[in-house]
Formats: sequence, C-alpha cells, structure tokens
Amino acid sequence: MKKSSFFLITIFISATVLLSSFTNSTNDTFNPPNEFKTLLNYLENNNNYIENELPLIMADEVKKNYKNSKYHIIDIRTDSWFDYGHIKNAANVKAENLLTYFENTIKPSDFDKIVMVCYSGQSASYYASLLRLAGYDNVYSMKWGMSSWREDFANNSWKKNVKNDFASKIETIEKTKPALGSHPNLNTGKTEAKDILRVRLEKLFAIPYKEFIIKSLDVFENPNDYYIVNYWDQEKCEGHIPGALHYTPNASLSKDLLTLPIDEKIVIYEATGQKAAYIVAYLNVLGYNTGNLAYGENSFMNKVLKEKGRDAFTKKEINMFPVIE
Repeated sequence: MKKSSFFLITIFISATVLLSSFTNSTNDTFNPPNEFKTLLNYLENNNNYIENELPLIMADEVKKNYKNSKYHIIDIRTDSWFDYGHIKNAANVKAENLLTYFENTIKPSDFDKIVMVCYSGQSASYYASLLRLAGYDNVYSMKWGMSSWREDFANNSWKKNVKNDFASKIETIEKTKPALGSHPNLNTGKTEAKDILRVRLEKLFAIPYKEFIIKSLDVFENPNDYYIVNYWDQEKCEGHIPGALHYTPNASLSKDLLTLPIDEKIVIYEATGQKAAYIVAYLNVLGYNTGNLAYGENSFMNKVLKEKGRDAFTKKEINMFPVIE
C-alpha cells in the first residue's frame, strides 16, 4: 500500500512538472517580446546620433584629408561613374555590400572618419545612417556629394534638379500632430535587440536606395497619398508643403514616433534631402514605410532658400577639385 501511494505521488509530481513546463513553453510561444519596443529602446540607448547634429562633412575637409590615413573615403556610385572620375584613394563599394565591407575588408576603428560619397549626398547619407545604426559611429556623408567636388558631376545631379516650380504653393498654416497610435509590428523572430537590428539592417541594405526616393511633383500633385513630414527647425521654416506636419530636429524623435502612421507612406523632407535621408533610414529600420523627398526643398523652392540665406544649392557650392580617372 505504501509503495502504491509513493508511486502515485511520484506520477503526480512528474505530471505537474511536465504540465508546468508545457505551459511556460506555450506562453513563450504565444507571448513573444515586442520587437519594436525592444529595438527602439536599444537604439535610444546606443545609437543616439539621430538626436544630435547629423554627421555631414564638407568637400573642403575631404580634399584636405584624402591622403590622411585616418580618413577613409567610400564611393558608392556605379563603376562607370567611379571610373569616369573619383577622389584619390577612394574605394568603390556597392551599397548592398557595405555591411560586409565593414566587417570583412576594413577595420573601421582604424579611422577617425569614414566618408560616404555619392552623386548628390542623399544616398550616401542614407547608408551612413544605416552604418551608424550598425554601431559604426565614425561614418559621415559628404555634403552635396560629388556635385560639390567638380562641376561636371554637379551638372548631372544637383544643377539639373534645383527648381522653383512649387514655391508659390507653400503655406505656413500649422497642422496638429495626431494622437499617439500604434507602432509597426516587427517579425524577425528574434528576441535580442542586436539580433533584431541585424535582420532589419540586412534587409534594408539589400533594397536599392531608389526605392525610397519620392519626387516633389508627385507629392504636390497627390498630397493625400502621403503623410508629409517637414523636418525643420521652426525658426528656419519659410513655409511648407500643404498638409505637412512639423517635426523638430535635434529633439527626441522617439517622443514623436507613435504619432506617425503605420498604414501610410511617410515622406520626410528638409532643405537638401541629406538630413532627411538619415531620418528615413532610422525610421525604416524600425519598420515604418518611409521615403525621402529627392533634393529636398531645393527641388521646389531653391530661390526662396537663396533669398533667405538657407541651405540652398548654388554655384558657390561647386569646387574644381582633382579626380582620378
């Protein structure tokens, strides 16, 4: 009798342990950690460059340091344009290979500054932002891109894209941001922030930057297709695209994140498109559907920017620095 009781008690305890194990396993399966919150918390604590002056570097500084072993220049333009003319000692790397290049080809910590270069500076800023999110805090983008290096590069990029077609349509009426809402649902299957970030970065590096470009003509003609973000200091704002909402730079972006929609295409703009590109990359990593207004306000109100002494592309931005052909 005693042996039978002992046997029954043993079976009961084993069943209880097994059931408890199954219950915990089931809860882990159906109640995974919130990937968005996990990633956002990690970025806020480890990649806060987004809340400071964004890392742009002028062509003059690059020119003075292209022989400096502590500077490394990466040109992400096509092979043909690189062969046509590039900065001395620059490495030509395809955008989709940048993460691998940083991990396997160079030792990023050997350099004081790693400078990303493209045609206009916008795609370089986008990928510089992704690399900063990957932890490389010495990455910069060259302002105005190769358009500021030599005139023939500017002719094919900035000079043919600065326009004033919609300068008369800008408005100063401020809209109120919507109430806090939902956030994107990330489904990488990972639980650790670094692993979630890695999956998101790999996905975005594989997507060509052209997929994130939005032209001002489309925004002005179809404003209801976009959630338009004017990423400018209030004091510097000379007016904005009708319907745009104002988000302030150099502030805690996370405070405004949950006012952004998860079911609309978000377009970010400021004067040049370069600062916007940093923000676009940051938001896309977090799962938002975000694009950059090509050439920023210069694409529709360049004259206004010049008159007000703002960040306008003009002839004075173009140098005649030497290139390797």
